[in-house]
Amino acid sequence: MNNLLIFEHIQNAYHSLRSTRMRTLLTILGVAIGVASITTILSLSGGVTKLVGTQIDNLGGNIAVVRPGVIEKDVNDFANPTASGTFTTSTLTEKDLRDIEATPGVKAAAPLMVLNGTMKANSSGTKPTNSTIVATTPALEEIVQLPIRDGQFIDTVTNQNTAVIGSQLSVDLFGTDQSIGQTFTYRGETFTVIGILKYMNNPINYNGIDFDHTAIISLETGKSFNQGIAQIQQINVSADSADTLPSVISTADKMLLANHQDEKDYTIMTGKEIAEPTSKFFLAITTIMTVIAAISLIVGGVGIMNIMLVGVAERTREIGLRKAVGASDMNIVSQFMTESLIMSLLGGLLGYIAGYLIAFMVSTVLPFDPVFTWGIAGASFGIAAIVGTLFGLYPAIRAAQKDPIESLRQYH
Repeated sequence: MNNLLIFEHIQNAYHSLRSTRMRTLLTILGVAIGVASITTILSLSGGVTKLVGTQIDNLGGNIAVVRPGVIEKDVNDFANPTASGTFTTSTLTEKDLRDIEATPGVKAAAPLMVLNGTMKANSSGTKPTNSTIVATTPALEEIVQLPIRDGQFIDTVTNQNTAVIGSQLSVDLFGTDQSIGQTFTYRGETFTVIGILKYMNNPINYNGIDFDHTAIISLETGKSFNQGIAQIQQINVSADSADTLPSVISTADKMLLANHQDEKDYTIMTGKEIAEPTSKFFLAITTIMTVIAAISLIVGGVGIMNIMLVGVAERTREIGLRKAVGASDMNIVSQFMTESLIMSLLGGLLGYIAGYLIAFMVSTVLPFDPVFTWGIAGASFGIAAIVGTLFGLYPAIRAAQKDPIESLRQYH
């Protein structure tokens, strides 16, 4: 009996909405815009998280990262999603690096000392280029698996004032991607290009460095720009295998703690923990953008309420007749709630499809693709259903409260 009643409600809703198809389409469109916005945001933010996680997984599961400052794990601080030590002086030292390199089970360790400034090509008429300079050791190539397209990576044999540059930086700096042997000036020092990286297109990664736009120099040279002090922002550690990584971390942690006078002012991260600061940052952005997108859903919900209230006013006689022949208040509420949910769920379906179409169009200019998950689908349709329920409830109750005699007399 209930199934027949539900089918009747759907059938009546279809005829009612079809009779006011233009108003219905505009109402559905309002919900669809809100759901499309949320779907686009969630799918793209999920793509960012997946990208960084995939990069870490591809390294073989034997990578650990040491960063200055204490990074709280499993704490979502949307007001301050970046690491607490990001803007402070690094506590990591060259002694820490040497001790980590000497730790049993460590295959290689590479520091990251990040500098920023203006580079000027010595042999071309291109404008000075603002870019990132990374001072490190030859081990970085092996740990991060940097692909060399031409030339070689920095080593301990060649002149210290040599550099490996990203392919896009080569174009920006020299006007060509064939710049082996070319020279550029940075802070009064002349550097010779000995290697060019392959185009990578991964500006979002666990190192926080866009290698396509970066110059890589030796750590010793980088120290000369900082009064001989190595300002190490990160140490990448590669263990002999994934099985030996836990023991490497345990030993390195004890060693670092001793070096830092029992002050744990650093964080050692592995696996998905490495991507957590990046994920938190994009999660904070996603949360803010989703809240903004929800405003358009409220507008769509107001549209549903408006069309439902107009429908209640126009169908007063119909409501009176239904109640006169025995329809209960709950039957009337169910009828109008069915109409509201049909509009909102249709809006959710159209918004879900449109959201992914928009996400794929946007991803053509981004280094990652949107992700498909049941969570995003559930969120899209769940939000649409909640909007339809909340904004359709008041008109439905208004319809159920109408007196049948007054309703029939009003339109007699």
